[in-house]
Amino acid sequence: MLRSSDVCVVVPCHNEVEHIFYLVQEIRGLGFPIIVINDGSTDPTRSMAEKSGATVLNHPRARGKGAAIQTGLQHVLDSGYRFAILMDGDQQHSPRDLAAFMEVSEDCKLVIGNRMNPNRSMPWLRRIVNKWMSNRLSNLTGFPLPDSQCGYRRIELETWKRLNLQTTHFEAESEMACEFVRATCYPIFIPIEVIYKKEKSKIRPIADSRRWFSWYFRYSRNWRHSTPATVRCSSSLSEIQ
Repeated sequence: MLRSSDVCVVVPCHNEVEHIFYLVQEIRGLGFPIIVINDGSTDPTRSMAEKSGATVLNHPRARGKGAAIQTGLQHVLDSGYRFAILMDGDQQHSPRDLAAFMEVSEDCKLVIGNRMNPNRSMPWLRRIVNKWMSNRLSNLTGFPLPDSQCGYRRIELETWKRLNLQTTHFEAESEMACEFVRATCYPIFIPIEVIYKKEKSKIRPIADSRRWFSWYFRYSRNWRHSTPATVRCSSSLSEIQ
């Protein structure tokens, strides 16, 4: 089991003033260091995150969730941590599940939360879209990715830094999952609690769907012709099953 001193929680967020203080307080109460990346918020998210006791990295203008993730992970790596746990800033992810991420062997380079259990309360349209996207990526990679879009995940940073990750918006989570598979660093999925409230999603259905499809078609065309990262984590699928 990992120690909390090996791990830093990274929270990319944009306009989450209603949630970020309480999220940070709960995570800190569990003994985890936490970094918040304020991605060009136009509300007091930055000051509220600072007030809560988090280390805050600031993007003066919004650059996208993927860019915020890159900023946070690089900072955590440079600070000497071995692992990062990504969480969304809207309190959709429960800090109570941090213990489950910590229990997975450190040999696993990527651990992703799975919200697709039918007993979990994901809105039906989001469930259908996520399942469709995850099926496309599973077929592409030849590895089952039941919830490729989930932002709650544990990342081994030395492996992450060797991957050729380029996306800067919501498609970043899909790209990351695929690139870990390409490097034979097969992710493990663990069930997590998911908390959906009445707040409007930050995803813009038309613009972000268009961007995801553009990324997917471009990425799938290059999948078999590009060179994987120089990381070899496992020699066969059977080693993680």
